[in-house]
Amino acid sequence: MLRQLHQQITAIALATTVFTAILSRPAAAADSFNLHEATITSIQEAFNSGLLNSQKLVQLYLNRINAYDPLLNSIISINPNALAEAAALDAERATSGARSMLMGIPILIKDNIDTSFLPTTAGFLGLKDSLPPDNATIAQKLIDAGAIILGKTSLTEFANYLTSGMPAGYNSMNGYTLNPYNPVLQPNSDGRPLLSPGGSSAGSGSACAANLATICIGTETSGSILSPSNQNSLVGIKPTVGLWSRDGIIPIAASQDTAGPMTRTVTDAAILLGALTGVDPKDSQTNTQIGLAKTDYTPYLKTDALVGAKLGYYTKPNSNTANGAEQLNIFNTAINKIRSLGATVTEIAFTPQNNSSTVLPYEFKRDLNLYLASLGSSAEIQSMEDVYSFINQYLIDNPDPNGPFKYGKVRIDASRLIDLSPSSADTLKYLNDRALDLQNSQTLGIDKFLADNGLDAILYSGTAGAGIGAKAGYPTVIVQAGYQTLNNLNPLGISFLGKAYQEDKLLGYAYAYEQGSLVRQAPSSTPALTGEFITAVPGPLPVMGVGGAFLWSRRLRRRINSGAELINIPLDAILPSQKV
Repeated sequence: MLRQLHQQITAIALATTVFTAILSRPAAAADSFNLHEATITSIQEAFNSGLLNSQKLVQLYLNRINAYDPLLNSIISINPNALAEAAALDAERATSGARSMLMGIPILIKDNIDTSFLPTTAGFLGLKDSLPPDNATIAQKLIDAGAIILGKTSLTEFANYLTSGMPAGYNSMNGYTLNPYNPVLQPNSDGRPLLSPGGSSAGSGSACAANLATICIGTETSGSILSPSNQNSLVGIKPTVGLWSRDGIIPIAASQDTAGPMTRTVTDAAILLGALTGVDPKDSQTNTQIGLAKTDYTPYLKTDALVGAKLGYYTKPNSNTANGAEQLNIFNTAINKIRSLGATVTEIAFTPQNNSSTVLPYEFKRDLNLYLASLGSSAEIQSMEDVYSFINQYLIDNPDPNGPFKYGKVRIDASRLIDLSPSSADTLKYLNDRALDLQNSQTLGIDKFLADNGLDAILYSGTAGAGIGAKAGYPTVIVQAGYQTLNNLNPLGISFLGKAYQEDKLLGYAYAYEQGSLVRQAPSSTPALTGEFITAVPGPLPVMGVGGAFLWSRRLRRRINSGAELINIPLDAILPSQKV
């Protein structure tokens, strides 16, 4: 029996290899597929072999969303046309092949990224019905590549710039997002989670960790990709400002804003990163990438990428507390692993200069007003002043101190009073502060630290260096490093920070570390559901040559593409397009 099974599997493997070569697919074929922790590559292999199609894949993720997101609360809206889009992509693949590695891949994007078919809210009640006139540039690039935007994820309201003191992942539309590594509430609290999901891209972090989509996108002004990636044991890329277009993204500050990948593996992050680069006439900052950006970062993913690398760090966890001691142990373990993979790692004394900058509040008013005005004269909210007025009126009409705006709006209160006129004192201070930010973060900061010490990149634990990288507009890649048993099972990452447009180098380092450590563990609160493991087991078959196996594989592909079920998976109804 074992010999016969081996012969069948061998024949099927040979057949699917031939099948793949004939159809010129973007990846190899597979004889089984597991949705749990699935990657772009494993999905494309399953597509190639006929084990899977996009419709089935979308349904499997919808099943997980139905099962787990009522607890996690990571998603604000679901694309009601996702299954229909998947069907169209399946038909196109059958006749024309795949457009790209993203074709048929379900992705969740943060709900401050414009889509013309789903509201873009930033988590703000006043924008709950706001349909932008068109898609953000990166959203359109996803669609053009054949990706399926499955839905939009929750976030700290206005990307954590409505107020101070708001818990990561909270907003007036959707409440709190929970972390799948410990999805419980703090006892005797205001309802916030015990383990923070990180913010502001909390929903993208929680959903990606819980396998509610293949890949996710977050946005960052300072730490908002890196923090939830750290908290949810993900790979996150905060790209160089200008690598991805910011057109159609609800802003905080153009000087620092960027979107970026949030994934479970470095390879998936690299694939997604390259797919969305490019100069965009709607975002002049993208002109800075000419001659520097790549459209494919996967060639830089090598297991020996750390050999000969010179890395340094100037900050590490404080060991004065039990949690800090555990964090330091995880950090030191990661450093030792990086050394064992061929890098030189040195601790170097350095204190980054910082100033009390007005850049974010100034640009928040300027840039948010520009975005809201672009929604058109029929939009209910057309300016920051309208945001301010909406909240005030809501509080008058609904005076509950525990209502959706219970954390206030102090950053809106401050930003709205800034004078944006060219010669105002506020503008002059802003220009001076921006120059200081660049000097302290670039010239006297990262550039100096690297040059003076002959280093290739900077290492830091978790998000400890996120601020200086954000002000510089420089890239960071964070990858999983470990889990804190004393701190509510909190994951911890290690970050690689470099100079502008060095994503290729940083991804190589992160990949080599990832493959050398293999730290990531999926959260136990969101296990695999029935039907997520698919195998090509045809039942008793005679031993076949390559030709017979090829015909069987072709029949299997026909069954999948015609919608036939290999296993019994309930086709749950699509979630409503808006959760209120």
